[in-house]
Amino acid sequence: MAFFKYSLFRGVLFLAFFLVVFYAFDFSPLTAAVIAALCAFVISFIFLRKQRDGATAVVADRFAPNATTTQSASALEDADAEDALIDANPDIWIDADRKSGTPRIGAQDTEKNE
Repeated sequence: MAFFKYSLFRGVLFLAFFLVVFYAFDFSPLTAAVIAALCAFVISFIFLRKQRDGATAVVADRFAPNATTTQSASALEDADAEDALIDANPDIWIDADRKSGTPRIGAQDTEKNE
């Protein structure tokens, strides 16, 4: 359903831009189609991220349901370094998954007492 909704949004955007460019600015149909496609792409790229991500998830699940998420070599190295730090220092707490973008490093007991 997410793929259908995203495709419908993109189609409506394309049609709206095509009609405006074709009738209001009196371009040829091919030129109006190219301009409408570019405008629909830009608007959907900027404002329809949630729908695009949902459509991508549906397509990925449909064509590769058993696929695993791959990580880059640097991401794997970072994860290994973090795991090694936590294993070597059990009193250290790392919260790198926070949404604010700023990882916090501190002792677990310090936060519980405050």
